[in-house]
Amino acid sequence: MLSNMATSLITHKRINTTVAKAKELKKYVEPLVTRSKVDSTHNRRMVFSYLQDKYAVTELFSEVAVKVGDRPGGYTRIIKTGNRLGDNADMCMMELVDYNEIYGNEKKEAKKSTRRGKKTAAPASEATKVEAPEAVVEESTEASVDAPVENNENEAE
Repeated sequence: MLSNMATSLITHKRINTTVAKAKELKKYVEPLVTRSKVDSTHNRRMVFSYLQDKYAVTELFSEVAVKVGDRPGGYTRIIKTGNRLGDNADMCMMELVDYNEIYGNEKKEAKKSTRRGKKTAAPASEATKVEAPEAVVEESTEASVDAPVENNENEAE
């Protein structure tokens, strides 16, 4: 049963099953995906001995291993979907993590850390930015003082 479920998970990238079966399948599939990172004849034969399906082995080593190459573990995700109507069993959706387009793909940006006592270059650049507009304002006020002031009464006539 685990071999068939693992084959379905690898080919379809997502299956619906009970929570108990999914937890056991996770223990069964994760080592296979780890083996698929190194493409050798020995690893292919070892994975084939578990899956018994050459198309699933080919897909695991060609597509899945490429996507999870940089991930150190945790290749599957279990999302609980509620209870089954017939016997009230806990149901879930089990999927390969890197194949979900809805969530989990956004990259987290690294925050820049600063120390409290250490001064950074950012305040110095802000100070120069603040000084530049003041100089422009002073020049514009001097230019307006030198310009002759016209009366609005002359324009009205």
